[in-house]
Amino acid sequence: MSITSLLRSRFQTALAPLADDVAPLLEMIRPSQDPKFGDFQANCAMPLAKKLGKAPRDIAAEIVAALDVADLCETPEVAGPGFINLKLKDDWIAERVRSIAGDDRLGVAPVEQPKHVIVDYSSPNVAKPMHVGHLRSSVIGDSICRTLKFAGHKVTSDNHIGDWGTQFGMIIYGYRNFVDDAAYQADPVAELARLYKLVNQLSDYHSAAAKLPELKQKLEQQQTDLAEAEAAADPADKKAKKKLKSDRKAVDATRDAIKSAEEKIAVVDGDAALKTQADAHPDIAKAARQETSKLHAGDADNQKLWDEFLPACLQALNHVYDRLGVKFDLTLGESYYNPMLTDVVSGLKEKGLATESDGATCVFQPGNDAPFIVQKSDGAYTYATTDLATIQYRVEELKADEILYVVDKRQSEHFNLLFETCRRWGYENVTCQHVSFGTVMGKDGKPFKTRSGDNVGLESLIEEAIGRAKSIVDENDDRRETPMLDDSQRADVAEIVGTGGIKYADLHHNRDSDYTFDWDKMLATSGDTATYMQYAYARICGIFRQLEIDRDSLKTAGGEVLLSTPEERALSLQLIQFDSAIESVLTDYRPNMMTAWLFETAGRFSTFYANCSVQKAESPELKNSRLVLCDLMARALKTGLSLLGIQTAEVL
Repeated sequence: MSITSLLRSRFQTALAPLADDVAPLLEMIRPSQDPKFGDFQANCAMPLAKKLGKAPRDIAAEIVAALDVADLCETPEVAGPGFINLKLKDDWIAERVRSIAGDDRLGVAPVEQPKHVIVDYSSPNVAKPMHVGHLRSSVIGDSICRTLKFAGHKVTSDNHIGDWGTQFGMIIYGYRNFVDDAAYQADPVAELARLYKLVNQLSDYHSAAAKLPELKQKLEQQQTDLAEAEAAADPADKKAKKKLKSDRKAVDATRDAIKSAEEKIAVVDGDAALKTQADAHPDIAKAARQETSKLHAGDADNQKLWDEFLPACLQALNHVYDRLGVKFDLTLGESYYNPMLTDVVSGLKEKGLATESDGATCVFQPGNDAPFIVQKSDGAYTYATTDLATIQYRVEELKADEILYVVDKRQSEHFNLLFETCRRWGYENVTCQHVSFGTVMGKDGKPFKTRSGDNVGLESLIEEAIGRAKSIVDENDDRRETPMLDDSQRADVAEIVGTGGIKYADLHHNRDSDYTFDWDKMLATSGDTATYMQYAYARICGIFRQLEIDRDSLKTAGGEVLLSTPEERALSLQLIQFDSAIESVLTDYRPNMMTAWLFETAGRFSTFYANCSVQKAESPELKNSRLVLCDLMARALKTGLSLLGIQTAEVL
């Protein structure tokens, strides 16, 4: 049990006579932000004041009188308007450190009631190279899986790949009409990706050409209406001013749509080969959709092509996952659920949930105007249908207790409708959660792209990170009087540092936030980076090499842990709260809670290392105690980083 949980369990008894629901009050027992207020602080007296009609300080005194923490804490102190300050006893901290010294789990006990959690993450569309947009889902989902497993839960990671959607119709059409046979034989995935991009570009060209006159007419009418509204507007009328502001935004949006359409048209018109292809395939979008429909209907030729394309596409995806160190228990794509979709729609209709609307079959949720379409008017099924079949399979076949979807925040409405539909369908006993995240941005404040405007390829991103890391590793090793790494070892360490830097740069942000990708910050050897943590780990390993001490020998050496300085106490207190960091991550599936703990712990170790000599300790007992703290710190870094999917090396 973590220290926070232990203290809350003690407070629960003291608070029970004062409130019917003590849970919110227990949440107010937290680590202190300032050491002068003790190690932990309880602010639960203030909310009780109005209810009980007493001064908060009097209530705090009453809580303290009923509180049994004498074995853990010094005498609790009531401060200010009614804060309860708690300072842990030094001997209790030292004993806790001694008890977890040598424990690879750092004192974290497996959960008493493990759940079966299915984590759905990454989920790229096949036949297209993975790009930086897939990074966040992959690394956040992987970290959540690792942390859940460490905590003792049964975890099934599932890569729900897009292997059956509209992109395959576009690729099949492209293959039949535009394939470069030599390019396909040399690199099938690259050629399929080119075909997809080409068909998409030609479809967009025809769509833009068809919409442009209508957009221009719309803009002309909007500008006329806006001019009239501006002339008639009363400057003092706030409602009218707000309406004008909205109208101006609408005009700007239409201008942007016209600009985008004109750019798409200009690119094709300015390229003779593209223009020839566009003119030869005026109904390309419709034709590609028909290829998708034929595939879904079981057309033998399209199925043969799908069977041919898929293995190479999966191999390309797995190569990237191998570079990232990401693994899946299952890879069940959309195609796996295709045979189940008819029964899903029938089941929704039998429950009275699905109704027809404009020829489509939809589920309408109370309070939400947008329908949840489960079958289109042409008979085709949707992502919604597949997602419903997936939940049905995960509950009935895999016996899931909880399903997490690590998907970007733009899909929030889809998941709200999905989860509510499932609940009404009868799947009320499974917990479903959308673990949303923001966008990777470039320094220009826009989604991270290449100079040509394409999505940054994930494999090229990894390669560049490793190349930059290699320069850092080479420079650091060359600086030594005698280099410690050969070329092969330098390459291995560069891979660890480079991929670790990418992952940590993503994970140390609150997942809901967008963040700016910055190479210099990502691989910095100081600050809140993986590289800083990895170098701290290597530095500790260096201490043991220099002193010629086997770290495993500390497990059998025994001896007391001595807190002779404030720095030793602060580091020890931090290290025994690793279990609290695990709890914080899993409370709402936020890996940045682990990076925050690691960074704070590394800071406390740095202060300890600067002020508490290990080699020149005043006594053998103190030296042994400090070595125990160093070893525990190394294992905390290694274990914490491993839960983020980041490796360490003993020499950097």
